[in-house]
Amino acid sequence: MKQSYDLIVIGAGPAGYPAAIRASRLGLKTAIIEKEYWGGVCLNVGCIPTKALLRNAELAGIVSRRAKEFGLGFDNLTLDYGAAFRRSRQVSERLVKGVNLLLKKNGVDSCRGRAYLESPRRVRIETGGGETSILETEKIIVATGARPRALPGLETDGEKIITYTEAILSPALPKRAVIIGGGPIGVEFAAIWRSYGVEVTIVEILDRLLPAEDPEVSAAIERAAKKSGISLHTASRVEQTEKTPSGVRVRLAAPKGERNLETDWLMVAAGFQPNVEGLGLEDLGVSRTEKGGFIAVDEKMETSVAGIFAAGDVTGKLMLAHAATAMGVAAAEAAAGENPEPLDYRMIPRCVYTQPQAASFGFTEEGARAAGFVVAVGKFPFLANGKALGLGEREGFVKIVAEKDSGKILGAALAGPEVTELLGELTLARRAGLTLEDIAANIHSHPTLSEAVGEAADAALNRALHI
Repeated sequence: MKQSYDLIVIGAGPAGYPAAIRASRLGLKTAIIEKEYWGGVCLNVGCIPTKALLRNAELAGIVSRRAKEFGLGFDNLTLDYGAAFRRSRQVSERLVKGVNLLLKKNGVDSCRGRAYLESPRRVRIETGGGETSILETEKIIVATGARPRALPGLETDGEKIITYTEAILSPALPKRAVIIGGGPIGVEFAAIWRSYGVEVTIVEILDRLLPAEDPEVSAAIERAAKKSGISLHTASRVEQTEKTPSGVRVRLAAPKGERNLETDWLMVAAGFQPNVEGLGLEDLGVSRTEKGGFIAVDEKMETSVAGIFAAGDVTGKLMLAHAATAMGVAAAEAAAGENPEPLDYRMIPRCVYTQPQAASFGFTEEGARAAGFVVAVGKFPFLANGKALGLGEREGFVKIVAEKDSGKILGAALAGPEVTELLGELTLARRAGLTLEDIAANIHSHPTLSEAVGEAADAALNRALHI
């Protein structure tokens, strides 16, 4: 028997399940189809379990490397990564259950299986047991996400050459690890593993870690990485890999010549490709981007085929869970006949949960100047922040970039303790049209890390009090 819906969402990740919930609340009869991860990569093998592991790693780093600084002493200290792994899975499982409850609470029909678009109005679901069912629909949202991009010569085997998925799902650690890619995933895993004593090396083809971020943020993260004992090879590329009985031999082309590395695990964390295979998109004429083959969408998240929308990582717009959610909600609203506000991807916040953390949005200082803005830049170091010193976290800064004459916020770059929690004040200020004057006039509690935001605004106005 065929079932009919107003909207079918394919994929239950951070784009898909919020889209389904929003659509249902707007009065659309909605179904969602997921073949593997309810909650998506983020909740199962991405954002959430890594943050749990990073919290354990932070504590492990303090007690193993900084105990004396805090007056702590231990006899026969042990660091149980297996316990950290189990805690991360518990956190993940709790939130995944929450997703299923939310869908049910909001009247969304959940279907497990693999979706295939027979037409813009007809979806076939194939289950693992070979059974199929047909759903009729008025609109479709494709939110199938993305996966690590396969690199020539670095084909993963799930054991010695791995991706973040195998890394997150392993209850054990190697003695040595080489990470290809110095972006957010690479530096976060490096921080986790190094805190548990793994010999970690990061290889980045560009000239610095976190190359998409402000150079000063990259420099702060690099200093902290080196201080923790992580080896860095920037402006370097992998020339050859060879599996050995104990692991992998890696040959690098580096600025100072060829380098050879021996490792137990080689983790590839260098780019993504969209999950579009087997959906039937090509037969329907859904356009893809030239770069990366992602699904092309307009401002309302609609594809080249009327009635088919796409949201999240499968579009390649900005591969962050909160960006995916915003895109999913916009797609649902458009499918319901609403007029969602176009997303400004440059102004969506970006966060990296290393130690110290990194957070940013909008233009970098150099990017703003290159775009033709006359800028005012204010920077305040955590070295001069009382709360940061009390926490023993003096590395990093808050940097605000604004238009010089108007004081309009153009962007910000932060590195330091819990800066991912400080970014919200600045993104809200920018969205509300507030200026440097408004941020500086806002009274921040003392002593708090957030004082650094106000101090940076003061510095941009040339009236800093504490630097």
